[in-house]
Amino acid sequence: MKVAAIQMVSGISLDANLTQAHELLDQARHAGAELAVLPEYFCLMGRHDRDKLLIAETPGLGTVQDFLSDTARELGLWIVGGTVPLATEDPQRAANACLVYDPHGRCVARYDKIHLFRFHDGQQGYDEAAVLQAGDTPVALALTDRAGHTWRVGLSVCYDLRFPELYRQLAADVLVVPAAFTHVTGQAHWEVLLRARAIENQAYVIASAQGGRHDNGRQTWGQSMIIDPWGVVLAQQASGPGVVVAELDPARLQEVRQRLPALQHRRL
Repeated sequence: MKVAAIQMVSGISLDANLTQAHELLDQARHAGAELAVLPEYFCLMGRHDRDKLLIAETPGLGTVQDFLSDTARELGLWIVGGTVPLATEDPQRAANACLVYDPHGRCVARYDKIHLFRFHDGQQGYDEAAVLQAGDTPVALALTDRAGHTWRVGLSVCYDLRFPELYRQLAADVLVVPAAFTHVTGQAHWEVLLRARAIENQAYVIASAQGGRHDNGRQTWGQSMIIDPWGVVLAQQASGPGVVVAELDPARLQEVRQRLPALQHRRL
């Protein structure tokens, strides 16, 4: 199955972001991808954290959800919709929800980011919990490709990457990681964490990132990449908008798991 990681530099205009996302998804389709993964916050990187609340949608209704559904159906793609701010019972907080759409435009899975990012280095600081409500349930889904092979796909978002126990629970063949890593933390930890998650779970990893200087002044690390179950980086892009494409091979997955049967050990 050919897959694509979509890298963006999203800005403060919802319409412009959706237009760019559609162009990149169309590029992924023309490259032969069956599954495309958008980055975290693909629809908006606002000037202020609370801007997420201004576009928070009711689950099942809204411009961004309609865009994902319509585009999946139009292009015949499985789309992992990065993250979308969805309304919660608390008007002061939204869920940072990763939504998955099948090629018929149906929303088949929703994962609310469990681990909310908090960071301060004396110069810049972030605290997602100020406007976001954490999820509490790991989510994986079955995806059958055009060749008839069924993959177990585990969902995660950005800061989740630092919590290996989540990925063990997912027990997936493919791990997706939409992200908006800061330049500081990305430069230090992004690739090593992604490759570790691939190696220890003997799974493919599709990591779609924000990558560049945004309208709000924030700089994200980029380096969207696709990694195989042995930890080999199959394809990547340093910065700027683009599409990273690679082939996932079920035979390769089984070869790695049979050669080094680490997943068969009894859990402590």
